[in-house]
Order: sequence, then structure tokens, then C-alpha cells
Amino acid sequence: MTTMTIDQAQTNLKELIHQMGPGEVVVLTENQLPVARIVCEPQRPLAQRPRPGLGQGMITFIAPDFDAPLDDLREYME
Repeated sequence: MTTMTIDQAQTNLKELIHQMGPGEVVVLTENQLPVARIVCEPQRPLAQRPRPGLGQGMITFIAPDFDAPLDDLREYME
């Protein structure tokens, strides 16, 4: 955990952020009293989409009237 004044952090904020490691904490002080914390978040991996074709063969039965119009919607189809 590093401690520095708000003025020090303000002049070097970009460099400070880029130098921090995951989970590292910097405490900002004003008049020697802690007023804020900067915490570096750990890198999270991007969510990966499943490969195409992973569900192949999972549907084993399809009713013969699967694509037939529903009775409830018959009046709208005419």
C-alpha cells in the first residue's frame, strides 16, 4: 500500500495508474489524513462465445407437425 498526497497524485495520475499492479492500493491524503483510495482492478478475461456446432446431435426428436400453423393463429393466417 502506497501513500501520497492529492497534489502528488494529481500531477502524476496517468503514470501512477499505469505503474500499479492488480490489487495494489494507493491511499491519497490531505493534511496527513487519508481521504481516498485508488485500487487497481485485476484484468478480467473477455467472455468467450461457445464454438458453433456444440449442440449438434442434441435434438433427437422433432414432431412431424413442428412447422404447422398453430390452431390459435389460424384466423390470422387466412
